[in-house]
Amino acid sequence: MSKLPVFRMHSSCIAVKGANRSSICDLQRNEVKLIPHDVYDLITLHEGKTIDEIKKQYDEQYHEIVDEYLTFLFDYEYAFLTDNPKFYPKLNTQWFESSEITNAIIDISEVSTYDVRSILSQLDKLNCKYVQIRFFSTITQSRIIAIVDFLNRTESMVFSLNFVISNTKELNIEQLTQLLTLQPRISSFILYNSEKNDFINPLQGDTARYIQFTTKNITSSAHCGVISQEYFAPNVKAYTEGLQHNSCLNRKISIDTNGNIKNCPSMSQSFGNIKHTSLKQALEHKDFKKYWNITKDQIDICKVCEFRYVCTDCRAYKENPLDDYSKPLKCGYDPYTNEWSDWSTNPLKQKAIEYYRL
Repeated sequence: MSKLPVFRMHSSCIAVKGANRSSICDLQRNEVKLIPHDVYDLITLHEGKTIDEIKKQYDEQYHEIVDEYLTFLFDYEYAFLTDNPKFYPKLNTQWFESSEITNAIIDISEVSTYDVRSILSQLDKLNCKYVQIRFFSTITQSRIIAIVDFLNRTESMVFSLNFVISNTKELNIEQLTQLLTLQPRISSFILYNSEKNDFINPLQGDTARYIQFTTKNITSSAHCGVISQEYFAPNVKAYTEGLQHNSCLNRKISIDTNGNIKNCPSMSQSFGNIKHTSLKQALEHKDFKKYWNITKDQIDICKVCEFRYVCTDCRAYKENPLDDYSKPLKCGYDPYTNEWSDWSTNPLKQKAIEYYRL
């Protein structure tokens, strides 16, 4: 007698319970689908059972609803029936990275006098792969090329460069597209002070490399920390890292416009200046890694949010500046009402906004 098939979720589809509703994070298709708590309960309580076994857990009057929920999960390919569940193991949620630092931010303005090449060389020794360079002053095409050429000559480990620059006449779309085409290390350009918000992929077939236009006036690191749906990252790498670490600060190092070495340029604590302290020395400071392992499951409000495992985080700007586990100040989402609002006009956040001089 053959076994009846059992209900099974695809390993890349993760159900997450929030305060007022739940979600399914589809880490393969990079999507988030909102669901009621009843669907979450069906997934978490009855996965691995036959449909008849599931229905036995409910009064007959609810069987039609159970069928509707299961049909929804099957139609969206979140779940399936199988008589060999052992062939479909759960997602391995372990996260491992051998590099001491995986990502870095370098801020440059008119007051910056440090040597960018020296910083890039030090990042290379730490096996850093992702670097964002933010220019708060005018930048030319030749300077961008000089930075990339230096990495090419030194055969650097850095393979993803993201430039945040002002949208000026000195750099047009044709020039930026040419840079993306000729310089594989450049992953993207973000152009602030643009006339409109736009997003383009100028290289056919390569969606990972792009040019983004934003109307925001990004004149300093104070623009960091905004929590928005456009920054959600529903993929396996971000999800597994976020389960165990801080989704923003883990394995990150930064240099502000004055050359101070920090976890993030927006944070107040400095671990020395790049002119006198190496990145390696800063890493050895007892407090440098204090934020790395703060997860969304520990942060107030975030821990009951249905988006917590695909969302970014910020410990630089918090609703309670004295509490390391306070909700990000620049988040306008309320998981209890499921509404987004403008965080900057929220009267309950005004004291913190004044504290940070935003």
